[in-house]
Amino acid sequence: MTAGKYTVILLYATSHAIRAEKLLKQASIPPKMIPVPRHLSSSCGVCIRIARADREAAQQVLQQAGMEIEGLYDISPRAAGKPGRQA
Repeated sequence: MTAGKYTVILLYATSHAIRAEKLLKQASIPPKMIPVPRHLSSSCGVCIRIARADREAAQQVLQQAGMEIEGLYDISPRAAGKPGRQA
């Protein structure tokens, strides 16, 4: 994963995040489940972090599986506390 350049995928439920993680692994896209960054949502939950370069492929995999995506955000550690770019 490119240091400092990643995308987080917000989903509507923890169970959806677990399913998305499995689907992405099957598609050879390395995911990491992390807590939702507070500047993106105040909900207490998890999201999927992927390399920014895998953003389009991951979105396609999840959409083809019928998964609803709450949001995709490009963020970096240097931008902590500032909103990322939403799709």
